[in-house]
Amino acid sequence: MTATVPDLPAFSRRPSLREIVTKELRAALVTGKLTPGAVYSAPALAVQFGVSATPVREAMLDLAKEKLVEPVRNKGFRVVRLDEKALDDCVNLRLLIEPVTMAQVAATAPIEEMEAWRSVAVEIVDAARAGDVTAYIDADLRFHLGLLALAGNSLLVDTVRDLRHRSRLLGVPRLARARALEPSALEHLELLDVMVARDADATRALTERHLGHVRGIWAEHGEHD
Repeated sequence: MTATVPDLPAFSRRPSLREIVTKELRAALVTGKLTPGAVYSAPALAVQFGVSATPVREAMLDLAKEKLVEPVRNKGFRVVRLDEKALDDCVNLRLLIEPVTMAQVAATAPIEEMEAWRSVAVEIVDAARAGDVTAYIDADLRFHLGLLALAGNSLLVDTVRDLRHRSRLLGVPRLARARALEPSALEHLELLDVMVARDADATRALTERHLGHVRGIWAEHGEHD
């Protein structure tokens, strides 16, 4: 006779070393900490992380799929350059996709499913106040993609994820050091408030405004880090 399995706690899966390295490298890439056009070897980066070269190489291959780096034979990976037009193209596509989709989510998604993302919005604000660039970028990505996913279109979510990964948040470290990220971070809580209030028009307008602020952070010119 097969015994009945008792109720047992579920354990969340721990991220692999490859996933951890990918997350850290992505943050370094999108904020310009790794120089556009420069070539980095997996062994050299591995020394910085204090790990073997294998997870770093695997992480770089993942980032190559996101068009953030490109392999250079027998040398490593080159950080892809992104010019102002490419940045504008990314933002313009997001403006076509996200405001209308977020307005749709505000009008139709269950309120409790939208409200579930409030804790992540708080993470964004906490990271901004702490000047933690990696945590800010990670939480910001989860927040926006999570809410967009409530529209039920996985292709749309994948497209926005790709656009975000192709972009450069070069101003984030400078703003974090100056404690100037907080206004943009607080917009996430404001956005969630109008969404759970079922105000589709305000959701669309605020999403457009937020993307305009993001474009300012993405500027290639000015003070680099």
